[in-house]
Amino acid sequence: MKRQYEFYTVRGYKMMNAEKKLLTSSMEDYLEMIYRICKKEDYVRMSHLAKKLNVRPSSATKIVQKLRDLGIVDYQKYGIIQLTDKGERLGKFLLKRHNIIEEFLKNIGTEDTRLKDTEMIEHGVSFNTLKNIDLLNKFLLDNPNIIQQFEEFKRDYCE
Repeated sequence: MKRQYEFYTVRGYKMMNAEKKLLTSSMEDYLEMIYRICKKEDYVRMSHLAKKLNVRPSSATKIVQKLRDLGIVDYQKYGIIQLTDKGERLGKFLLKRHNIIEEFLKNIGTEDTRLKDTEMIEHGVSFNTLKNIDLLNKFLLDNPNIIQQFEEFKRDYCE
């Protein structure tokens, strides 16, 4: 009989999630960036994508080929990268997830490490937790006095 709460290592949780996930964390990062760029332009070139992600074009090519094989992007060798309908939907979700986590970290006062922390959290957060963080963000937006009270509490607590 499985207990309600069993503890695993981070790697253990990642292995359990990997069985359920279509994309790796790296593939999600690439797709999110492709989506960001395609929102402004209808396509992205491999060199531009690699530059935005601070990777070599050869590394970007390998991941984009995997995304193509999954039907998420259209890509021809030495050509442009465009999102399929499936890629558009997934990319939109990934960017929204990123923004929800980033807004939460902003709300709690994370500044210097916000982007890094967002990247680390977004790939491991469950959909249910993401929904709750989104609700909390909306609550805080509707109740700015709560954020002010939290800032005062932090200031007093840390002194």
